[in-house]
Amino acid sequence: MSNEPINPIDALYDEDNYDDIILLNERGEEVVFEQIALIPKKEATYVILKPRNPIEGLGEDEGLVFTVETNPDTDLEYLALVTDEKIIDEVFEVYDELVAQEDGSEE
Repeated sequence: MSNEPINPIDALYDEDNYDDIILLNERGEEVVFEQIALIPKKEATYVILKPRNPIEGLGEDEGLVFTVETNPDTDLEYLALVTDEKIIDEVFEVYDELVAQEDGSEE
């Protein structure tokens, strides 16, 4: 087994991987996240990640929504934080529906 860090995008798409996702914040510091959900939608793929350690302004049981984007110069995928409240609400609506289906209870 290799100790090489796994690419966060690869980790998110791997259905058998439940390891934490490590991203760099704007100051270049590592932030560890728990994978909550991968939400593919027609216009984009969204990811809900919950920080393992407190982040200022974010509740203890809250997650952040990221979108998988592609750098046009390198064709490399990366995660970008979503700040549009409408998109965030839509992603969490889909997530809530998925959780309700798994629980066997429709809302």
